[in-house]
Amino acid sequence: MAEDSFDLDAAGLRAGGADVTTYVEVLARKLEDALPQQTEVRRRSKGLLSREKVVDTIEVTLGEHRYALNRDGEATRAKEVRGVVIKRESVGLDEWVGGLAEQLRELAATNAQARAALDRLVG
Repeated sequence: MAEDSFDLDAAGLRAGGADVTTYVEVLARKLEDALPQQTEVRRRSKGLLSREKVVDTIEVTLGEHRYALNRDGEATRAKEVRGVVIKRESVGLDEWVGGLAEQLRELAATNAQARAALDRLVG
């Protein structure tokens, strides 16, 4: 199933170490393509004089939840009501990936546009 594919792709984030930065880059591109309205990716210069940019932070807003992941693998989940964050918590990578995947599945079950986005994400 497509959902399983997303879980397997995202599982790379759980590996830790140097691979986390690679997976963050890949995940950022996938999320930007699949959910352009809900995803904000902040990039920074790779080096002092470099024109090459690397992902610094990924933020995905799905309904009342905002998921943020930085290049070092630090992950947070926040609940937002009418533009005000009422709860923010640091979570482990497993929980972050699982929460994001679950939120996407829930949206996809009720919204054709979200379903198409999920298909693009795992396709």
